Amino acid sequence: MTPSPPPPPAPQLAQLEALYDAHNRQAIGLAYRILGDLGDAEEVVQEVFLSAWRSGHTYDPARGSTHTWILSMVRNRSIDVLRARQRRPTLQMTEGIDPVDTSDVPALAVSNVDAETARVAMNSLPPEQKQALELAYFGGLSHSEIAAQLAAPIGTVKGRIRLGLDHLRVAMGVHQDLLSAS
Repeated sequence: MTPSPPPPPAPQLAQLEALYDAHNRQAIGLAYRILGDLGDAEEVVQEVFLSAWRSGHTYDPARGSTHTWILSMVRNRSIDVLRARQRRPTLQMTEGIDPVDTSDVPALAVSNVDAETARVAMNSLPPEQKQALELAYFGGLSHSEIAAQLAAPIGTVKGRIRLGLDHLRVAMGVHQDLLSAS
């Protein structure tokens, strides 16, 4: 009988802090864009980083950077929250009560500048690439769901998404080495 390999070493708190510092802003931005609620976005990001810490040994660098791994988990968890919202009925507020404005003006100003840059870059894409990206990232659809909706082969959908992301990266001035530096 051969002995089983030793379990992977447990991640250290310093590693989690470094991972969080490197990716939390983009993770919260992505979750907020999908969910439209800062509280839910922060909760999703907290769950993702806790999950990453607990199951960090499952990360495979051959499949992509830690940046990609974290943002994929944020996207998937955000979509799960959206689907859960659709299953839960929402209660209407009683008339005469205004909701509290909890907006953070400086953060909103920064996100609006970034949003305007992204909007211009998205509008510069060919229509097929723009539509595929919108369905994938803002609609939360999988590649196969997009292919069915557009009546296009799945390979074509994946190609449009990849080309669109490449065009966005160039249009927004993001260098490839910055994306894979994690």
